[in-house]
Amino acid sequence: MKSKYYAAALLAMSAPFAAAQSSVTLYGVADIGLEFINHANAGGNSLTRMNSGNVSGSRWGLRGVEDLGGGTRAVYTLESGFDLDSGVSGQGGRLFGRQAFVGLQNPWGLITLGRQNNVLYDLLINYEPMVIAPRYSALAMDPNIAGRYDNMAKYTGKFGPVTATAQYSFARGTTIAGAGTSSFGTEVPGDVKSDRAFGAGLEYAGGPFGATVMYDQQQGTRGIAGQNSAQADRRIAAAANFTFGNSTVLAGYRWFNGDIGITPGTQQRRNDIYWLGYRFQATPALTLTGAGYYFNNRRNGQDPWMLVASANYALSKRTDAFLNVGYVRNKDNSNLGLNGFGSTITPGQNQTGVMASIRHKF
Repeated sequence: MKSKYYAAALLAMSAPFAAAQSSVTLYGVADIGLEFINHANAGGNSLTRMNSGNVSGSRWGLRGVEDLGGGTRAVYTLESGFDLDSGVSGQGGRLFGRQAFVGLQNPWGLITLGRQNNVLYDLLINYEPMVIAPRYSALAMDPNIAGRYDNMAKYTGKFGPVTATAQYSFARGTTIAGAGTSSFGTEVPGDVKSDRAFGAGLEYAGGPFGATVMYDQQQGTRGIAGQNSAQADRRIAAAANFTFGNSTVLAGYRWFNGDIGITPGTQQRRNDIYWLGYRFQATPALTLTGAGYYFNNRRNGQDPWMLVASANYALSKRTDAFLNVGYVRNKDNSNLGLNGFGSTITPGQNQTGVMASIRHKF
């Protein structure tokens, strides 16, 4: 009988150690709200609608870690996006469309493999005034600022105030349609460039000042009409922020040059994005943000700009409410809407929008 008691005691003592060696966290964001925009179609009509993922994309996920000893840990993330207003999966119906990766971490850095955010999103999120929100942010001018790539290997290392990151996607996952079906791009025998993507970046964040610079490149995809693997879209971005008292000033720049999908011999696309923002912590619960964005099309005079004002009130540590107001001014028949180029707006028309959202994080 005593041996049974000893065994039970040993199991009870070992349980805390086993729990400390590995953990799994269920987390998520539920974000939904109402939006009013004018000039919502070719007839210039207004629209009132319910939207999911206004400030943060609605999602749920599993994040795990296991201590392997010697300062090394195994990590993984499985993150699924969804529309809260309809319950359908996001990112083209993928089960884990936001992120799906596994990796190893030690004091020298983190290496992960799978579907992951690109370096633009990883490094710019702290320097974009609206935190790269799905609506009313720089994302309207360039969706790839919040891009994700399939089949990607990524390295991230933190050394004091400096973060270094690099990525390489063997096939970034461009959708290929054909014969009534669609599939995501994959590696092509004999053509290592097809659908490839790679990039790298550095960030310094010390005290009240932070700055970052990065590069991202995509290759054309074999199997898509009008594309070939010799084509490339290239982006360079730089941004900085400075905090003083209850205020933060944020500024950024994104350079682009590319020819993916352009007929050979045709002039490449070339444009710039500039932004400037100010954030004020009015009270412990109330944050006010103002931002301006300018799109400079280097090939013509279609240079729209956008202004956004936001009030965020924290109802608790996990729940907050937003009121955002946006205005887009189009020039020379540019067609930028508050939710992106060509989105429910007639070329040349301006657009005003108001959005009220509630967000819960768990």
